[in-house]
Amino acid sequence: MTGTRQPIERADVGRTPRGAEEPRWVKGLLIAAALAFVLVFLLLPLANVFAQAFAKGWTYCAQSLLDADTRAAIRLTLAVAAITVPLNLLFGLAAAWAIAKFEFRGKSLLITLIDLPFSVSPVVAGLVFVILFGRQGYLGPWLEAHDVQVIFALPGMVLATVFVTFPFVARELIPVMQATGTEQEEAALTLGANGWQTFWHVTLPSVKWGLLYGVILCNARAMGEFGAVSVVSGHITGLTDTLPLRVEKLYHDYNLTAAFTVAGLLALLALLTLVLKTLLEWKQARDDGRVEREPETPTA
Repeated sequence: MTGTRQPIERADVGRTPRGAEEPRWVKGLLIAAALAFVLVFLLLPLANVFAQAFAKGWTYCAQSLLDADTRAAIRLTLAVAAITVPLNLLFGLAAAWAIAKFEFRGKSLLITLIDLPFSVSPVVAGLVFVILFGRQGYLGPWLEAHDVQVIFALPGMVLATVFVTFPFVARELIPVMQATGTEQEEAALTLGANGWQTFWHVTLPSVKWGLLYGVILCNARAMGEFGAVSVVSGHITGLTDTLPLRVEKLYHDYNLTAAFTVAGLLALLALLTLVLKTLLEWKQARDDGRVEREPETPTA
């Protein structure tokens, strides 16, 4: 026994099923709860940072930023980021290219190692470098004999920052490279391009937005890292204090306005990172959605 097939009305196509539609008051309640959470836990603390920073006026705020120790902390933070980000850029490109484009033994282990800093506490990471390169560590006597200082100096801070930030570029590039596939590279090699030419002219342009996105996140984490850097820095004022460490020291010295002023500078860097991230996402979405269409030819 066969039944007649009922025609599907065009108006029902794309309509949300009735069971999946929530009442309007439920939607309003969820939206209000989300906005209240953002207001209480994000916007109000951020606004309080700037309010406390300017509590004694613009002059005191400027004097706090122009303090010699604060300027030294700014220079050190920029130096650590300037060294860390290019290193992570090179590592992230190499690791993502190897993982996404090739099959080799130990690939799963490499991916696990890349994710390791996400599961290890930054304080533990800093302690590892102290055990390795400290005066009482495994390599400490050899370094001291050759007059090389790693802990309580710039090299140790760079090593600790590289450890906690190196997954960002690689993790942003791996899914992008996997999505693009290997067809373009294989075509370039077939046409006579060598490996470097294929990488610079085919692979790199296809992942440029993901690369910039990873670099921005890596730079933001490098400038704001506290735990690992705090362990290996020694907290030497004017020498090994980065901006986050400077905020802590000013706060413990009960110089609250100066502490909030430096914290406001870090908050501005975070907001700038957020703006750049949003611009890159908008640019990438616009490029992905740009489809060239041929003009339709009229039919008789």
